[in-house]
Amino acid sequence: VNAVLGVTLSGIYYVLKCLTDPSIPMNDGCYRPIEVYAPEGTLVNPTPPAPVAGGNVETSQRNVDVLLKAFAKILPEKVCAACQGTMNNIAVGGINPESGKHWTFYETIAGGFGGRKGIDGVDAVHSHMTNTMNTPIEAIETIYPIRFLKYELRKDSGGPGKWRGGVGLERSWMLLAPSATLSVLAERTETSPWGLYGGKPGAKGEYYIIKPTGKRIKLKSKCTVKIEKGDIFLVKTPGGGGYGNPLERNSELVRRDVLNGLVSPESAKKDYGVVVNLLQSNNVRRKQKR
Repeated sequence: VNAVLGVTLSGIYYVLKCLTDPSIPMNDGCYRPIEVYAPEGTLVNPTPPAPVAGGNVETSQRNVDVLLKAFAKILPEKVCAACQGTMNNIAVGGINPESGKHWTFYETIAGGFGGRKGIDGVDAVHSHMTNTMNTPIEAIETIYPIRFLKYELRKDSGGPGKWRGGVGLERSWMLLAPSATLSVLAERTETSPWGLYGGKPGAKGEYYIIKPTGKRIKLKSKCTVKIEKGDIFLVKTPGGGGYGNPLERNSELVRRDVLNGLVSPESAKKDYGVVVNLLQSNNVRRKQKR
């Protein structure tokens, strides 16, 4: 997880660019006033033979989170709550039984963006140091021996707030090949993406192997395991943190989130103090519980 100095600098410049003037040209003159203290041999400036494979995709995210939280004290109207904080790197490979050739599939999976003043976090999106596009499921299934079973928004994963954190994703597929090797490189399974100014944290990430018997095996955020035909891999990506006191959220927005499947009626009542009744003849009736 060590991040080489170039990755560290990229995160710093990115944050400062976001919080100052995005129209400033990115050149040496833009960087010159910035002084960075990153001692050699540390997580943010490693020296050989330190491994650095995960620094670009994971530690870069944490670098951004730390800087944004520091700037939140002086720029509360510009800083968002923590985003999902991981790329959810998933790699799987083996031998294709039809062709006899080796195959490898690698993807990163989107999660929730943090809420900020006046705006809810974006749902199911890559954030900050990631910019990979979504690969159509049809294309994946055409090329690789896997079949997708689920690809949907993860209800209640966005941190409650006056401005809600974006929700993550639930995504699962079944292995069709006799066997394969699966690797996970991710973060935010132990600590949640933080909220700001009374906002609550987003949901943590979760990764599972579900056997044909129904047995569910929870995976660590960094692991390599063998899987077999019929095994299902399920990932639940983190949501973004909320911004502001959730009890101050417009109850109509809470109602809309429930209708759209982003927030459960239980969370609406518990976190937002709003009762949403989906069984009324007029579809939805709400009443304040604040």
